[in-house]
Amino acid sequence: MNFSLCSTSSELACPSDCVMRSPVANRFLSREPVRFDETWKKRKYFNTKKVFASTHIVPGHLEDSSSIAKKSLLPRREPVERLGFVRTLLIDNYDSYTFNIYQALSTINGVPPVVIRNDEWTWEEAYRYLYEDAAFDNIVISPGPGSPMCPADIGICLRLLLECRDIPILGVCLGHQALGYVHGAHVVHAPEPVHGRLSGIEHDGNILFSDIPSGRNSDFKVVRYHSLIIDKESLPKELIPIAWTVYDDTGSFSEKKFSTPVNTSLSPSRNASVISVPETLENQSYWPSPHVDGKQDRHILMGIMHSTFPHYGLQFHPESIATTYGSQIFKNFKDVTVDYWSRYKSPSLRRRMINETANMQVPSACQLLKELSRTRNTGNGSSYNNNNSSNSLSTAKKNGVDVFNLVDLAYAKPDTKLLRLKWKKLERLVHKVGGARNIFMELYGKNRGNDAFWLDTSSSDKARGRFSFMGGKGGSLWKQLTFSLSDQSEITSKHGGHLLIEDAHGSTEKRFLEEGFLDFLRKELSSLSYEEKDFKGLPFDFCGGYVGCIGYDIKVECGMPINRHKSKAPDACFFLADNVIAIDHQLDDVYVLSLHELDTAETSFLNDTEEKLITMSVSPTRKWKDQTLPAIDSSQRKASFVPDKSREQYINDVERCMQYIKDGESYELCLTTQNRWRIENTDPLGLYLHLREKNPAPYAAFLNFSNANLSLCCSSPERFLLLDRNGMLEAKPIKGTIARGSTPEEDELLKFELKLSEKNQAENLMIVDLLRNDLGRVCEPGSVHVPNLMDVETYTTVHTMVSTVRGLKKTDISPVECVRAAFPGGSMTGAPKLRSVEILDSLENCSRGLYSGSIGYFSYNGTFDLNIVIRTVVIHEDEASIGAGGAIVALSNPEDEFEEMILKTRAPANAVIEFCSGSSERH
Repeated sequence: MNFSLCSTSSELACPSDCVMRSPVANRFLSREPVRFDETWKKRKYFNTKKVFASTHIVPGHLEDSSSIAKKSLLPRREPVERLGFVRTLLIDNYDSYTFNIYQALSTINGVPPVVIRNDEWTWEEAYRYLYEDAAFDNIVISPGPGSPMCPADIGICLRLLLECRDIPILGVCLGHQALGYVHGAHVVHAPEPVHGRLSGIEHDGNILFSDIPSGRNSDFKVVRYHSLIIDKESLPKELIPIAWTVYDDTGSFSEKKFSTPVNTSLSPSRNASVISVPETLENQSYWPSPHVDGKQDRHILMGIMHSTFPHYGLQFHPESIATTYGSQIFKNFKDVTVDYWSRYKSPSLRRRMINETANMQVPSACQLLKELSRTRNTGNGSSYNNNNSSNSLSTAKKNGVDVFNLVDLAYAKPDTKLLRLKWKKLERLVHKVGGARNIFMELYGKNRGNDAFWLDTSSSDKARGRFSFMGGKGGSLWKQLTFSLSDQSEITSKHGGHLLIEDAHGSTEKRFLEEGFLDFLRKELSSLSYEEKDFKGLPFDFCGGYVGCIGYDIKVECGMPINRHKSKAPDACFFLADNVIAIDHQLDDVYVLSLHELDTAETSFLNDTEEKLITMSVSPTRKWKDQTLPAIDSSQRKASFVPDKSREQYINDVERCMQYIKDGESYELCLTTQNRWRIENTDPLGLYLHLREKNPAPYAAFLNFSNANLSLCCSSPERFLLLDRNGMLEAKPIKGTIARGSTPEEDELLKFELKLSEKNQAENLMIVDLLRNDLGRVCEPGSVHVPNLMDVETYTTVHTMVSTVRGLKKTDISPVECVRAAFPGGSMTGAPKLRSVEILDSLENCSRGLYSGSIGYFSYNGTFDLNIVIRTVVIHEDEASIGAGGAIVALSNPEDEFEEMILKTRAPANAVIEFCSGSSERH
């Protein structure tokens, strides 16, 4: 979807035009309603097939909803059988939290919902599935960026809310605002943007809040992500308020106490019917007193319901990890749905005809629904051929781009080649040879680390990273892949590019990859087969395979917008590593591994390497001693890194981000910039050795690709995504960073300050919810969980706030598709991801390159482990660059954000300056 940020002007521009379409700041007047301009109704915002906002659903031009209902040509939908599950159509407004709702509904409804994006179906298609096929029992409208006044932001949702008056609908956040807007309420700026912060909620005992306590002092706390609200004074008589909060009742996760016993006295019984409107109006005052604590008009609408339609809206996010009773709300909506359909007594009940579709995501499910509709037995309208159903899914078109196209069943599997693994374990050897550094230098340092890799757990905390892996050129299967995306003007496919393949003998091959690098990598990995017995007994998952880096711009292969900037460095570089050294830092063991094809003779790598390491262990002196660099004073540092943006420019960009957030276009924007230094004749391996000494990290790495003139010296503390041999996915996002103190007392105080920081907790919570969503796309329903939320970890130079998100991968999803679903890492984009990336591309004046991407491995046995490329020196063609930035939220201070960016640059920059200055001194 190409988003358009709507303004009050009739002129709209695509994100690729100018800077970023019309300024959204002009779209709203504070606390004033926003309406369609008359000229908007004459313009086309979608393909002519997919125009959803028509003049008769524009507030201010709405007829009375009851008269619309009478004049509607829609038939009254027949009821469906009451079975043990509920089928939901989940409308995704291009949000990054939709699949958290998907996961919740999958377990609560008994069957996963079908997900479509808001511009994916025409009204005619939606009508057929909802009314002719009766494929769904209710509809949930997701949150999303923007506002319901903008057709590109809301798509088909307004028409669903207006026309599907006899189908239960729940709108969340943007969906809630759409429910108000379509019936004439005004959507205005909130008193302040609230993102990733918690509030207490009061409600009226509506069935949607059954078994949920009410009140600011209860344990019903909800997470809010919104800048806009429905103006309660403009609420029409058709809409009834059912929940509210006080505008200044916000706080951090740690401030909220969840110890109050659940109070169910406010709620109707579990088998209660939907509260009737006349009864509500007659028997209770459903809006709180306008005077609270001596102040007037402090309440903000958090929930509404329609007086005659079974439609509900919630301004807060029940799907957030930190919202209490979120699952109960979804359970209650299921009860609302079941209760609603059970009221029908028609003897001719329509059979649930498309149950299978709920097990898949659209467009696969969309294609299947179309096929089923065409092959339906029209005689009784109830029988379908299950074989046709599966065939429709398996033949559904896959373009490799849309993040919903993640089921791997339809991909043609190439002929596979069986790889066999041989390995040896050398016990208690690491300390005898002086550590991993000496092993790498002995085996790969003689050539300054050319064409070698080192996935290095250099942190002293073994719990953060137990294993390191290293390897280099030499095996018969070895090859190097260098991929660069094409200029957009060269191709029609936005993610095509050129691949250079070099084999172990130095031969090269050039290819153009129309479908992009990730598609190529997926096919390469699927062509490798293995026998589990070969690596049984190994305590780690990497047994050989592809090792390398993926640049940030590969996002165009993951459903993100086109790249506005072109990276000078390659966009992906990988080795196919057949010979690997693994180091167990916990038990002090070394493993030597070698892969070979089934019909190929084994090499001497195992024996030769064992002999070298044993020789090292008996050597009376260490062969590789630490290099001691002379102290460098400020007068000797004549050259240093130069930022792409000045302090003034960066602060200005932060302020622009905050304006986007205020106008509802994003909840959080991870703004970055580059710092560069022209260096020549630098030894990248020596630089990395110095960096790992000064700033050790659990997801550190050294990579050298000689034919690309590229080296990466990485001291990353952050894992992007891991998949282990049991199918468990894990992400460990970092959001929240503060410098270490100069004394133990100051250090502990700063750590405590970070732990309790409302701003940093909001940043972290938003990204945790985003990662839950990304994993929710590819994980089994109900399996996504957060074992650690907002832990503070300490490193050499900083404290950071880290969370852990896990989920069990679906069996029909390939490892590469898991990466595609979550790349780039949410901690480097913000949320919602798609809109945020689009905004960031308009603000940042160059490509991020490999920064913000990932370094790691894809093992031949189907596992992978990837970091986030931060705290990293990228050396390409004699230029060293360090990317850095931070998450901008509504609570940000622009000057503080600049200082945080500098803080994150400091450790790697100082290491480069010290090393280069020291090298010059020695020469």
